[in-house]
Formats: sequence, C-alpha cells, structure tokens
Amino acid sequence: MSRINKNVVLALLILTSSAFLLFQLYYYKHYLSAKNAAGLSKSKGSRIGFDSIQWRAVKKFIMLTSNQNVPVFLIDPLMLELIDKNFEQVKNTSYGSTSECKFFCVPRDFTTFALQYHLRKNEEGWFRIAENMGFQCIKIESKDPRLDGIDSLSGTEIPLHYICKLATHAIHLVVFHERSGNYLWHGHLRLKEHLDRKFVPFRKLRFGRYPGAFDRPELQQVTVDGLEVLIPKDPMHFVEEIPHSRFIECRYKEARAFFQYLDDNTVEAMAFRKSAKELLQLAAKTLNKLGVPFWLSSGTCLGWYRQCNIIPYSKDVDLGIFIQDYKSDIILAFQDAGLPLKHKFGKVEDSLELSFQGKDDVKLDIFFFYEETDHMWNGGTQAKTGKKFKYLFPKFTLCWTEFVDMKVHVPCETLEYIEANYGKTWKIPVKTWDWKRSPPNVQPNGIWPISEWDEVIQLY
Repeated sequence: MSRINKNVVLALLILTSSAFLLFQLYYYKHYLSAKNAAGLSKSKGSRIGFDSIQWRAVKKFIMLTSNQNVPVFLIDPLMLELIDKNFEQVKNTSYGSTSECKFFCVPRDFTTFALQYHLRKNEEGWFRIAENMGFQCIKIESKDPRLDGIDSLSGTEIPLHYICKLATHAIHLVVFHERSGNYLWHGHLRLKEHLDRKFVPFRKLRFGRYPGAFDRPELQQVTVDGLEVLIPKDPMHFVEEIPHSRFIECRYKEARAFFQYLDDNTVEAMAFRKSAKELLQLAAKTLNKLGVPFWLSSGTCLGWYRQCNIIPYSKDVDLGIFIQDYKSDIILAFQDAGLPLKHKFGKVEDSLELSFQGKDDVKLDIFFFYEETDHMWNGGTQAKTGKKFKYLFPKFTLCWTEFVDMKVHVPCETLEYIEANYGKTWKIPVKTWDWKRSPPNVQPNGIWPISEWDEVIQLY
C-alpha cells in the first residue's frame, strides 16, 4: 500500500512539474519576450539600418576621404531631397547623436558624391587605401575638352569619375572641373573596352550619361545619420539643375579647319568681337538677374557652332527667349543696364522682338519664340510696311555650352536649328543677308492692321 502511494505521489509530482514548466514557457513567450523586446527597442532608440550595407559603405567612404583630406560633398539627388524635407531635424542633429538611420539606409544601388578636381590630393594613395578597406574601385578618364583648342595639348587625359563598390553598394564620385566661365563641369562616363560592364548597374547612374554643367555651389556641413557630410547650401537648387545640366562642347576641330581657309584678324574684326563679347556678358548678367533663361540664336549661334567665336561681320548679338519666359520689366532692366531700346516689334501674343543699342554701334537683338504642335517659330516685322514674317524651327531643347568665357545655352539640336535658319550651306560665309528673303525657314505671316500700328512698332 505504501509502495503504491509512493508511485502515485511520484506521478503527481512529475505531472505538476510538467504543468509548471509549460506555464513558464507560455508566460515567457507571450509576456516576458514581448516586454523585453519593447524595452530593448526603447533603450536603443530603434537603431534599425545602421548595419545596412548602404550606411556602412557611406561611413567607410567618408572615413576614407576625411582621413586623406579629400573634400567630397554629397550630390545624390535622392539623399538631398530627403535632407531638404527634413532639414530642421538635420540642422539640429549633432555628430554621433542620431539614434535612427533615416537617410543613408534607404535602399538604392548608388550614393553619389562630388569632388572639385583642383582640391584632389594624393589620388593613388587614397585609391589604394580604399581597396585595403574592402572597396573595389575603377577610374574613368578621358581627354580634357578645355585643351582641345590647343593643338599641342589636345588629348591630355583627366579623371572624370570614380566608382568604388563595397559588397552590393557603390559610391559614385563625380569629378567636377572648373571652367573659365566660373562654373563646374563634369564629363561623360564612357566605359573603355577593358572595363567590366557588369561591375555595377551603370544605367542607373544619375550623372555621366552626358557631360554636365552646374553653378558653383556654396557648401555647408551637416550631420546625417551620425555622419558629418558636406552638402550644397541650397540642396534643391542643385537637384533642380540636374535634369537641365546637359553640356555640349564647341567643335574645336571643325573651327580650326574653318580658320585654315578663312580667318579675320583685322583690327576692325577684333574690335567688334571685343564689343560683342562685352555686350553678350552684360545681356546675360541682366537676364540672369531677372531669372529669364535665354540661348544663342541666329548668327551668334552659327558663330559658336561653326567657328567657336563671334562672326566679325555680323554687327549684332542675337539671343532667343521662349515667350512664356517674357517679363514686363525686361525693357526697363536693359535700360538700367545702359542699353536703351532701339525698337520693339510685335506684341507678346504675336511676333514680339526687341532690339537694344550697345556701345560702338553693336546691337542686341532678342527674338521671342512661340511653340506650336509640331514646330517653334519667331516673328519679324518690316517697319515701313507692317508686313509680318514667321521663321519656322523644328522643336528643340536647351543645353549648356561655353562661349567667349561664358556658360550659356544653345539648342541641343544645334545642327537642325542652324540648317533651318541658314540651309545646308551654312558652312559657307555669307556677308550679304536679307532677313526677309535669305533664310530658308521664312514665310509671310500677314500684315499688322493700321489701327494697331503704334502699338506693335516703336522706333527710337
């Protein structure tokens, strides 16, 4: 009897212990684990993402460039947009105090930085250290376009882009070069035959599909995700420049060939070019101050494309402006700049054209362009008769270029633009030009009614 009781007691003890163990497991799973997880999250500030490959790659790159005294700055459009939207938070964050990764942990293939070439130091040294830190790096070089106009120096290669990959994330370092118009330029990222085209997804790069030109940004230092970085002081201005930054070079080789059989270095020609350059610089300064975009048009555009210079017998400077960019204070602004209005033809809604008188009898002509469904056009008016003319152009976009030491716009589709205005024989200089008959793209456009005569034609 006592033996049976012992077995019963033992069984009851085992059953009780098992029940207690099950209860402990249930309590830990449903109560303690959740409570501990909440406490852990609260105590560590939810440092989610600080072990992400994006953040680690950026951190290593910043450590590398900082230790080597290479002053890079962030130009990644995605990052700059996020920073701008949360700028108050970024501005009030001190180094190392960030508890949550909100910017550099965003999934992406690249993070893009820039370096001004003249501030580059010990390239081979930091390149080697980068590889020792685990980066795989490639360098893209090409000839320096600034030297193309100099026979003895053309072909000199300069670095344009660096790409350093850490695991699955890559840092794209865009090298900016100074140009004589006081702006920054970067080159085309063109892969040479020996480079691995599968190294990174090159097609996703935001910089390098074509050369680009940017205003020189003022920089500021901020703390982003616990890392100190330099960014443009006006991040969104830089971001807004990106889609409109495409740059095309003057055709120096063709210009040299042109000057081999025709060059004008007379005193009169050089004096005109000097006056025209000064007028163009003053006009650009005035329009830029107003925020009115413009481009080289007519003979000024032809001179840039054909001979990389001002045509000495053209006697004027020609600019184009889209009519939607017209501002009512343009005339007053030019007059305040010392350029009195010589004549005004047409109206804002039809065939507007302005002409201003510069020094030394050099004239500034501004043609306003109107957009139709399949073409663009600018107008002209004959002062004596009121006859209207229309000059048709295929649709075009604007690119940056450098002309007489200035960063200015020209039509990206330059050849089509010039052929519309001057025909297929544009390479042959023509010193006698009738604006009513010579252009192949001119056509009659009616006549201004007498009742509107005083309004559409003003002579000075």
